[in-house]
Amino acid sequence: MSGAISLASIAAIAGATAAVGGTAYSVYNGQKQAGIQKQALAKQNQAQQQAQASALSTDRQSAVAQKAANMQTPNVSAIMARAAMMGNQGLGSTMLTGPTGVSTGNMNLGKNTLLGS
Repeated sequence: MSGAISLASIAAIAGATAAVGGTAYSVYNGQKQAGIQKQALAKQNQAQQQAQASALSTDRQSAVAQKAANMQTPNVSAIMARAAMMGNQGLGSTMLTGPTGVSTGNMNLGKNTLLGS
């Protein structure tokens, strides 16, 4: 019986082969699952980045709309009325000239030529 393979040896070899095959399948299946998880993580990251960009865009749009709504405009009619009233009271001058303005004699540089030449 030394040259013959016993039934127990055949069973042991078959068991070892099945174990190796099962291990190989487990490794393959694990690699496949890891790839699927990486793809899912990449999709999740992309969706999160798009959501952040959309939220930032919405924030900017609302800030612009709020600024436009709160924009103050000058009251031109009140400014013009005040200037007209002050002009009627003799206060239409600047702080540099006074209420009488500048006399034309002070603007003459002494010569009657153009550009003082």
